[in-house]
Amino acid sequence: MPTDFAAQMTDRIATGAGFIAALDQSGGSTPKALSLYGVDPTEYSGEAEMFAEVQAMRARIMQAPDFTSEKVIGAILFERTMGESVAGKPVPAFLWQERGVVPFLKVDKGLADQAQGVQLMKEIPDLDDVLDKAKAAGVFGTKMRSVVHEADAAGIEAVVAQQFEIGNRIRAAGLVPIIEPEVNIHSESKAEAEALLRDALARHIAALEGEAPIMLKLTIPSQAGLYAGLASEPKVLRVVALSGGYSTDVACEKLAQNAGMIASFSRALTEGLSKQMSDAAFHKALGENIDKIYRASI
Repeated sequence: MPTDFAAQMTDRIATGAGFIAALDQSGGSTPKALSLYGVDPTEYSGEAEMFAEVQAMRARIMQAPDFTSEKVIGAILFERTMGESVAGKPVPAFLWQERGVVPFLKVDKGLADQAQGVQLMKEIPDLDDVLDKAKAAGVFGTKMRSVVHEADAAGIEAVVAQQFEIGNRIRAAGLVPIIEPEVNIHSESKAEAEALLRDALARHIAALEGEAPIMLKLTIPSQAGLYAGLASEPKVLRVVALSGGYSTDVACEKLAQNAGMIASFSRALTEGLSKQMSDAAFHKALGENIDKIYRASI
């Protein structure tokens, strides 16, 4: 990525008004996403056809009139999407050149089984190759997800340590890692887990070497403003929020109570959209979702 583009992307993410769209549904979450979009499993056969359907959905979203840097400052892609095209251009190039939207890439391979109240990430054996491809494609940063289910201090520390270990490899490759230790919104100890998570994140941020920044993607906390201190850390480029299963309205209402956090929603972004909609109806519904999420983010 040319240095001037990297500087422009950094400025867009650090200071831009708007949110980051999560368009990174993976193999495990794609069938549900397609079902919500009105595509029944009987309409596709096998992985290739399934991914073709979800790519068509993503392309429709990316080409919508309201999907521009005026309100959407970044978009997270699934690895397979990085090699796809929209309007004749590779997806990362289309996002940046045609929409002014900064591209990110999901790099994790899913979750390990639950232990100590958390789910760590599975191993990422091809990480270095993926990072090389991402950088060559003009991708700015990466995202990787773990999940915290219970307020277990040792489990939460293990999640954060793993995230930062891999995050440091991503920083060394010249990309910006989005550290995503999601807290399950249905956890009976959600507030306690979030307090432990905040403290673990603060410790690891303080120990970061070098100037390369990171980002954080966190569940909207039960205690409004809990992560404000993390957002003000010099090495934290931005703190973004995941919707975590909340409806668009609820997620936006909760997010608006947290200064210093912007949205990075997936399901909430596509709520109410369907393949069967006319383009006019699709653009109207998506535009309304984008506007809601944008207003909650600023």
